[in-house]
Amino acid sequence: MSKTIAAIATGMTGAGIGIVRISGDHAIAVADKIFEAKSGIKLSDAKTHTIHYGHIVSDGQVLDEVLVSVMKGPHSYTGEDTAEINCHGGLFVVKKVLDAVLTHGAELAEPGEFTKRAFLNGKIDLSKAEAVMDLIASNSDFALKNSLKSLGGNVSNEIKGLREKILYEIAFIESALDDPEHFDLTGYPDDLKVKIQDIVTRIDKLISNAGSGKILKDGVSTVIVGKPNAGKSSFLNLLLGEDKAIVTDTAGTTRDIIEESVRLDDIVLNIIDTAGIRDTDDEIEKIGVDKARKYAADADLVLYMVDSSIPLDENDDDIIEMLHDKKTIVLLNKTDLETVTSKDDLRNILGDVYIINISAKENIGLDEFKDVVKTIFYNGDLNYNEDVIITNVRQINELRECLSSLKLVINSIDDGMPEDFYSIDLQNAYVHLGYIIGEEISDDVADEIFSKFCMGK
Repeated sequence: MSKTIAAIATGMTGAGIGIVRISGDHAIAVADKIFEAKSGIKLSDAKTHTIHYGHIVSDGQVLDEVLVSVMKGPHSYTGEDTAEINCHGGLFVVKKVLDAVLTHGAELAEPGEFTKRAFLNGKIDLSKAEAVMDLIASNSDFALKNSLKSLGGNVSNEIKGLREKILYEIAFIESALDDPEHFDLTGYPDDLKVKIQDIVTRIDKLISNAGSGKILKDGVSTVIVGKPNAGKSSFLNLLLGEDKAIVTDTAGTTRDIIEESVRLDDIVLNIIDTAGIRDTDDEIEKIGVDKARKYAADADLVLYMVDSSIPLDENDDDIIEMLHDKKTIVLLNKTDLETVTSKDDLRNILGDVYIINISAKENIGLDEFKDVVKTIFYNGDLNYNEDVIITNVRQINELRECLSSLKLVINSIDDGMPEDFYSIDLQNAYVHLGYIIGEEISDDVADEIFSKFCMGK
């Protein structure tokens, strides 16, 4: 971290302002080389956390009229001296200012390097660093609120609390083994088992909430399947509130995949409208049908569109086979027409599934559909305003590894193994929790994590 780094910290698009961020030992000195303050002050002489008005000048040319903020380490985001040049937001202007900064001593930052420095300088732990990226990528109220809570420390506080409990038991066991005269282990295994089971219960809940939380954060992977001309594209257009998918009376109009995102309050559905599933000799349509099967197999939610005005046939049998072990909502469409296939007919085949009468043409059933989606994906035990909800895949995997180690401790207690066996698995559990907050992590893993960040953050 000896070099001074710089990057554009705002979006690469036309805007009211654009910010060039500089961080490192020489950040303020670099800014001084190109900044002429109206007050005549040098930034290196300015107080920390002050803003100064003037011009960026390079090679005798005025590049922009700017405001420059000065934040001296360790009281900055990265923990280092930092200067931020607030330019006018034209792309050309911001790039010219960045070029001037790089010409006068800074080096271009790598993706996520500012946040990486904040982590390495102890300003934030790894869970908070990852919350920064989640906050930037958030696309729903849930994702935003949960990222802010993680950034505020609710994940790291939870993990640190669990680690403290495990560390206490490790220390007690090690002390007892080293000094058996002053530490009595009589009855300790039973006491330890109760404590470990409490921790296991808590981690089980974190993992259970993670599944629902990740779906609420990233959106529900949703696929609409059904026979040709059942109304799949019409329903997608109804959800979107505009005609994105082509709708005709000709069966088989949709041949390729159409992908759109729909927000239902706090839930985002990432919807794929697929080709109608049927036996066909058309080679192009066959490709579309094969894609439909693949996407349905991978989806979080399958919407099975049924035309209520015609009877079920062998194509429906084929689709129903795809629905085993899948979260499914059956949409019984065209209820404005004479009904040939009813809810009872479908229940006799599918059992206890959600079935909604809809009419994409008459805008019937949309509110009920929204309510059913919320029922399915808002786990009754999940209160995202209060619970710690971990949605990061890396963190979830570390929780699972920790859980496996703790269960080995319980197995050792049940098998009557010596106390030093407990300590080995307790230490493994402790280490895996440490990986979540970055207490124990290799440089390679840190590099991989921060490489996924956007430039300038």
